[in-house]
Amino acid sequence: MKSVFKHSLSLTVLASSLLSLGASAAPANDPATLAQIRDSAMKSDWAYERLADLTDLVGPRLSGSAGAAAAVEQVAEAMRKLGAKVTLQPVKVPHWVRGEEKAELVDYTGRPNGVSQKVVLTALGGSGATPAAGLTAPVIVVHSFDELKAKGAQVKGSIVLFDVAFDQEMADRGLAGPAYGQGSRIRTQGPKLAAELGAAAALVRSVGGANYRIAHTGATGLVDGARIPAAAVTAEDAMLMSRLSARGPLKMHLTLTPQTLPDADSFNVIADWPGTDKADEVVIVSGHLDSWDLATGAHDDGTGVAGAMGVIDTLKKLDLHPRRTIRVIAWMNEENGTRGGRAYFEANKDKLDKHFAAIESDEGGGRPFGFIGSVTPSMVKYFAPLKAALEPIGAGVFERHDAAAGADIGPLERGGVPSFQPLVDASFYFSYHHTPADTLDKVSTLELKRHVAVMTSLSWFLANMDENIGRVAKPE
Repeated sequence: MKSVFKHSLSLTVLASSLLSLGASAAPANDPATLAQIRDSAMKSDWAYERLADLTDLVGPRLSGSAGAAAAVEQVAEAMRKLGAKVTLQPVKVPHWVRGEEKAELVDYTGRPNGVSQKVVLTALGGSGATPAAGLTAPVIVVHSFDELKAKGAQVKGSIVLFDVAFDQEMADRGLAGPAYGQGSRIRTQGPKLAAELGAAAALVRSVGGANYRIAHTGATGLVDGARIPAAAVTAEDAMLMSRLSARGPLKMHLTLTPQTLPDADSFNVIADWPGTDKADEVVIVSGHLDSWDLATGAHDDGTGVAGAMGVIDTLKKLDLHPRRTIRVIAWMNEENGTRGGRAYFEANKDKLDKHFAAIESDEGGGRPFGFIGSVTPSMVKYFAPLKAALEPIGAGVFERHDAAAGADIGPLERGGVPSFQPLVDASFYFSYHHTPADTLDKVSTLELKRHVAVMTSLSWFLANMDENIGRVAKPE
């Protein structure tokens, strides 16, 4: 630990000495400049203050809502104050609103007279509505798509419950993303399959950990013409219904009254920190601005947006200007449509050769251990100076993946743009993700500072690389 501290201190002293000679005294990606960027980010509360503004003053930011519109203006104004060139890119977004949501188990084997049991649930994005007075139907519990298909005619007119547990053990061992992927597949595809088989409604066991009887919302693949009511139930209530179903027939009264309104006008917020001799080339650093409506989206994805905004703040404080333009983007509509990312791609698909790299942070504000990138194997060695600069804060790991893009920059990566994301501890992320508990108090100020340090150092390094990073193979 002492040697790491001495290494960090020596780099900082070197940075100060070089800066006293003028900004042009050192190459852009020299160890001293990288150390200065890292240390400046680690001293600043600016990103946390912006996160507090976003979560405490604006609150939830589901696409099409007043909160989403307010967030666009708030982030744009903060970027203008830094001196960035701000553009609002128009995006048409879905406008789905949550209504009444309640359920109770009204009949089951062994039920005492006069007794019913409340079920804690929340409507899933894109859910259809029950009649205003609700509906009463039998509950069928299944644990896979194959099991549902095997039920055949029993599905028609029933409420289908997909009782598939989130694998927290995977998450605890660094595989939170794959664990979520398994669960989200059930959530997105399950209600659609149930609708195709004639179900009256679909319920999905919440995709996430921390079983404190909290429901986790999220998007579905439901489409017009087969938009049945769909909700996430808490893990505890899913397990209860499985146990009761094993005793005999089970019946529920369900009320969900969401609405799918006409598409709304919204924007991606784009803020450019102009480059010098390669200003026409772009390095994107980004997070998504929208959140689900149950809470304030502090981890998903307030930390990503605030971290990206902090890149320009850090460089402005140091009066550093990269060779390539660093473009901060706060994407709109990642949660229930990814239309912001797709709109940007469509507007820039003929200029992908000018997109040097793209970064997106969307796995929460846990401790960053470094970064992930979809560069070719031969390029890994060129990132050694960046890894060395981040090692003093415990963030010097670089994992090369064939595909590393977040949802919004996915189209860019599929178009050949090398993509990156912070490598973060997401073991607890899905405890808060898409729940009422995703609030500012869950975010560590220290980890957000580390987050900004990684995002800024990586953005700066990419924006100043001499090497041609090349294109990535298009992922399938």
